[in-house]
Amino acid sequence: MLFTGCKSASAGTTIPTASPQAVDSARQQLDLIPPPSKSRYMTIPSLAEWENPYLTVQENMVTLHVTQADGNTSELGEGGMLRPVAARRQDLTVSVSDLPAALDAVPQDSWPYGRVVAIEEAHDTPTSARPTVRRNVEAAIKTLGDMGVVVYEWPEAGGLR
Repeated sequence: MLFTGCKSASAGTTIPTASPQAVDSARQQLDLIPPPSKSRYMTIPSLAEWENPYLTVQENMVTLHVTQADGNTSELGEGGMLRPVAARRQDLTVSVSDLPAALDAVPQDSWPYGRVVAIEEAHDTPTSARPTVRRNVEAAIKTLGDMGVVVYEWPEAGGLR
């Protein structure tokens, strides 16, 4: 599987939104993923245990965190030293305008909760950058909504610390 990076926006600017054509193309692929199961994803206590893709929004970029499905179907050693979950996680830096293509490239077996993405603001964001980060979160939420993806805005206290 190939993920591509993106250009970052200059400091103090918002991330550009995705083109309608990119959103429509990604939506067609993402429609193959079943709707989310709220009873499954609402019980996840931390992003460290979240298995679906999730986003960390920063001032000039968005990090897409993807956990690949475990190719070994045996329960023996699952999550242990020989099969750590962290080894299957990829972090990709994208812009909101590239978000449809990036999510389109995520394999269907990386969506165990259905078509839902968690989103969080970056930790330790400087006070001066918080308005820009919030605008970028809102742009990402709009793009995801246009793609038919449910957004779970992660509670600030429950993130990876």
